[in-house]
Amino acid sequence: MAGEIPPIMRLYTIGHSTRTFDELVDTLRSFRVDLLVDIRTIPRSRHTPQFNREALSTELPRRGIGYRHMQALGGLRKPRPDSHNTGWRNASFRGYADYMEGAEFAAALDELRALAGDDRPVAIMFAEAVPWRCHRSLVADALTARGDTVLHMMGPDRAQPHALTPFARVAGGRVTYPAAPVERGRRKTDAPRGRRQKMQRGPE
Repeated sequence: MAGEIPPIMRLYTIGHSTRTFDELVDTLRSFRVDLLVDIRTIPRSRHTPQFNREALSTELPRRGIGYRHMQALGGLRKPRPDSHNTGWRNASFRGYADYMEGAEFAAALDELRALAGDDRPVAIMFAEAVPWRCHRSLVADALTARGDTVLHMMGPDRAQPHALTPFARVAGGRVTYPAAPVERGRRKTDAPRGRRQKMQRGPE
């Protein structure tokens, strides 16, 4: 029925980083993306003004790609005092994980998934080039928990399938990040060795 949210779909993510506008467009076109959903809380950049909301909302449609800003999926969330997502030692990531448990996030994610219905190629955009340095990884976890396929676009015709955060727990289509039990002689960590240092920056 029209308006229903498909149970499983494919979505893309991309970080604008220091790309040129043409590089962004070329990457989106290589995956036939026709709608870019901007989930930055503050959709502007002093260093890369070509990715300000005003510029994107004007220039992307001229290239045949739609643009939409969804602030309800943005970062900059504070952790709750009673948070049980303590697997994240980084407060920014923990705060976003807490936000993911609320009705506002669930409604926004449903809206995003509805936009991607009928096999429409949709990409969500962040600032960071690599997914583990911003809340892109948590949004991708939430989509994965609902059965969706998420691909992180790294460049034209280059994408990496999303891998669920190793310490995430999925139940009933929802994801949480409880702290792992502390083993004698070992410390709790946010992530496996090799990703530990890369996940220190919080969501934008």
